[in-house]
Amino acid sequence: MKKTLLPALFWLFVITGLSIMPGVQLPKFNLFAADKVAHVFIYGVLVWLAIRGSYIFDKQPIAWKWATLICCFAIVYGVLMEFVQYAFIPGRFYEFDDMIANAIGATLGLLLSGKKIRRPIGA
Repeated sequence: MKKTLLPALFWLFVITGLSIMPGVQLPKFNLFAADKVAHVFIYGVLVWLAIRGSYIFDKQPIAWKWATLICCFAIVYGVLMEFVQYAFIPGRFYEFDDMIANAIGATLGLLLSGKKIRRPIGA
């Protein structure tokens, strides 16, 4: 495994741990609540760390398609964690706005990676 991807893998475990902790929540829709900001931050950092790790390993920007794939993985993972919380974690709920916040964060992480991503030819 690429050692440069270890921070991203560690962060993925942190997200998993936080996602499966039991807690008491009431389902509500508020995309601008403090916990949604945390979701944006956590998933943004995940994507940024993964892209940064790939960049450091190869010493050159990664292809746009791979960076997009990393972002898509983070989004799908965020959706999966919402289903896991609902199905297996007592006191946790499925929240659609959490999935939106996760996707926004992953996308921001992709966009903030800047020079670490090689643009497609012709772009």
